[in-house]
Amino acid sequence: MAVIENAKITVVGAGAVGAATAYAALIRGAARHVALYDINAAKVEAEALDLAHGSLFTGASDIQGSADIAVTEGSHVVIVTAGAAQQPGQTRLELVGTNARIFSTMIPQLVEASPNAVFVIVSNPCDVLTILAQEQTGLPPERIFASGTVLDTSRLRWKLAERMGVSASSVHAHIVGEHGDTQFPLWSTASIGPVPLADWRPEGAEPVTREELDQLAYDVAHAAYKVIEGKGATNYAIGLSATRIAEAVLRDEHAVLPVSTVLSDYHGLSGVALSVPSVVGAKGAFPIFETPFSESELGLLHASAETISATTDQVRGR
Repeated sequence: MAVIENAKITVVGAGAVGAATAYAALIRGAARHVALYDINAAKVEAEALDLAHGSLFTGASDIQGSADIAVTEGSHVVIVTAGAAQQPGQTRLELVGTNARIFSTMIPQLVEASPNAVFVIVSNPCDVLTILAQEQTGLPPERIFASGTVLDTSRLRWKLAERMGVSASSVHAHIVGEHGDTQFPLWSTASIGPVPLADWRPEGAEPVTREELDQLAYDVAHAAYKVIEGKGATNYAIGLSATRIAEAVLRDEHAVLPVSTVLSDYHGLSGVALSVPSVVGAKGAFPIFETPFSESELGLLHASAETISATTDQVRGR
């Protein structure tokens, strides 16, 4: 594995998600250099200054913030969080028109500044925006992909860990499909350690029921709405998730993460970005074609793809 020396992460967008991502990258020591870019000069400079004031406590990493796109040049990973924020009661897919227009100008400029970077799309709806950005730039799908259901998977494992009486790191389960309402868990392959989920017997508790799992899946899919309703935005967990993806790239980890790439003949799906278990390393993200799906799960995957494709087609027709 080839770790990138003097690695540089650029975070695009100095809003709640962008600032949290830059903060996470600094405190985790994800890269030697962190750049924060936003067209709002006062905001981005203030966020970078606030972060820089904590340099004594964040190791050797440094932070720059600017409204000049030159600050992004030479990045190894570019994490894109810029765009309109999701409002209470609004679905991710309803954001698409505004953010697609922003992307049409911004993404080519970012690619020109860092032509060899891996691009991670966090802005919502991330699956649709990834399709449009990949088409627009012509970058190989493995080098421009969405954070997808990495955060949703973390939410799932956290909730399962609480129910099953184990640590989240011992839960092996993935959320796949759209980063949105049509996402679903791969229950058929979920396990606690080596034990299939259905066979696990929590100490002092009853085995988990199908009804519980269905409710848990619903809660995970709608978790962001609850956070947005209460505090106006989700930012800390997605900042950590995006940083985790960047680390897998910069450290060439070949980590398995459910990111969203534009698929090609994946269980019969092509030209649509969906989150599936993928190997993430220095060259980007590569879907694991051998991932098993039950018949019902394959149906859900194709239904999720139809939702994303329909929205993408609407944007193309504007």
